[in-house]
Parts: sequence; C-alpha cells; structure tokens
Amino acid sequence: MMKFSAEQIAGLVNGTIDGNPMASVSELAKIEEGFEGALSFLANPKYEEHIYTTKSSICIVNQSFNPSKPLPESLTLIRVADAYSCFAQLLELYSQLNKKQPEIESPVFISDSAIIGKDPYIGAFTYVSSKAVIGDDVTIYPNVFIGENVKIGNNTIIHPGVKIYNDCKVGSNCIVHAGVVIGADGFGFAPDENGTFKKVPQIGNVVIEDDVEIGSNTTIDRATMGSTYIRKGVKIDNLCQIAHNVDIGKNSAMASQAGIAGSAKIGERVLIGGQAGISGHLFIADDTKIVAQSGIPSSIKKAETLMGSPGIPLEDFKKSYFGFRKLPSILKKIQELEKKIKELTHD
Repeated sequence: MMKFSAEQIAGLVNGTIDGNPMASVSELAKIEEGFEGALSFLANPKYEEHIYTTKSSICIVNQSFNPSKPLPESLTLIRVADAYSCFAQLLELYSQLNKKQPEIESPVFISDSAIIGKDPYIGAFTYVSSKAVIGDDVTIYPNVFIGENVKIGNNTIIHPGVKIYNDCKVGSNCIVHAGVVIGADGFGFAPDENGTFKKVPQIGNVVIEDDVEIGSNTTIDRATMGSTYIRKGVKIDNLCQIAHNVDIGKNSAMASQAGIAGSAKIGERVLIGGQAGISGHLFIADDTKIVAQSGIPSSIKKAETLMGSPGIPLEDFKKSYFGFRKLPSILKKIQELEKKIKELTHD
C-alpha cells in the first residue's frame, strides 16, 4: 500500500488539519483498533471515547468535533464537513489503488468469437463463451463462467466463482461478488393431469443495469420470456433470491436472505429488510420500506413502512404487538371472571 500524508489526504477530502501535516498512513483501521501508520475516522459520537486512546496516526472527524479530553500527542486530525462520507470516499480510492492490474492469466479459455475490451484482468480458470462481449477495464477473478452472448459493461468487477448464463447482460461499474448465479432457470413447472410436474422452458434473460452491486451467493433467475430486470443503482445483499421476470426499480436495496417471487415489480428506492418475502405478480410502490422478516402477499399502492406477515403499516403493527403481549394477562383475567360467574351462578 502506498503512503499518504495528512496534507495529501486533506487535499483529497477538502479538509483542514489539526496536528502534523506530514503525518503519514499506509493502512485503514477502525478507531478502536488503530495502530501507528493507520487512518481512522470518527462520525458516530458513541465511539468518541476511542479517539482519546487510539494509536492511529490520522483520524478524520467532523468540523464540529470538540474534544472533551486530551488527544494522543501522536494523533493528527483532519476536519471535514461529513466524516462518514469522506471516509467512504477514501475507501473507494483505496479500492481503486488495489485493483488488479491488466493481465490475462493462464490457463483460461476465451472463445475466438468473444470480444474483450482494453486493459482486462481475467483470472485463471475463467471460461468466456462464444460471442461474449467484455467491456474496457473489466476485472474478472478466477473460476468465473461467462456464457454465450453475455455482455459485460466497462469497469465492472466479477469476483471468483460467479456464473453468468447465456444471453444475460451486466452493465458498467457493477460489482458482482463471489458465488453469484445470474440467469439460472426460473422456477417454472406446470402439473399435468397426473399431477406430474413438467418443466416450462425459460427462454428469457437477466438484464442488470449500471452501478449495481450484488452480494455473495445471491441468485437472479432468467425470465420465462422477456427479461428479469435489476435497474440502475440497485444494491443487493448476500444470499438473496430474485425469481424470474422480477423487475427491481432504480436505487432500491434489499438485505440478506430476502426473496422476491416471480413477476413482482418493485418500485424505485424501495428498501427491503433481511428475510423479507414478497409474493409474485404484485407491485410495490416507490419509496416503500419493508421491515426484516415481513411477508408481503399483495400489492402496495402507496409508499409506507410495513412490518409483519402479512405486512401492515408499522404503527399498526406496534399497536397490535402491544396487544399480543398483553394476551396472557387478558386470558388470566377472563379465566378469573369465568370462575366468579360460575360461583355466582352456583349460589
């Protein structure tokens, strides 16, 4: 890792320096785990206590930060308008500096009819099928399978073990993490008169637009006909399942183990919590929020925050849950009343 001075970092993030402008760092670390030569940041006040003991050489803080105790003499501060966003900016720079250098390792298989853009990194044991088109500055780690007619845009990163089936499209500036499967058959079966399931051929594809990130071991099924769409800016966590013909709108995000059934249409900027389940053939309005472990069995026509299974508005769920928690005491009171009624009736 290259070394950067406080002066250089302040220039990158438009910050001001408190301390030694020549202090240098070569690694990143959480503030509570800091060490000499490390860069950390403090954005959340609940971690403030760590800045008084950290061994990091440089720490990025908000302009408004006012120490309540003496800081370590070895610590240099860089004050910025928003410490969290500035640190994210530096993490992106760090990622770019560690990007694989252009190279095609050996052994790989690249079809003669495949088109490879400029400056690729293609790791060993990768298979690029016929008529695949790989854009410029693409990074493909080892053991990746690229199917026939697949198209991958510029600056996209494909991590180890990813499988992209034939005819699927991945946009520019995407990140696809290890073990993702794009374009496997959707779960399409039709029972015959004997109750035996017959497979319905899945002849569509998956279209992933620009600036999408897909977490490890997520699966996105190809459409029965047409396309499964993951629109621009969507972020998908690890271990999610997206079924055939789903359409996820721009800048939506879903957390781990969430599942979306076939042909559901998810609006823009929708947030889906972990382990939430969305039934098929429904529509979720823009800006809807779905709390973790909720189940959505019907369409949501206007933006709201939903919780429970079936999902209901969050405030209604809280009231219902409060009543549910009181059920044991209510039942006890009912039993006592029944006992008194019997005693009075008996008399």
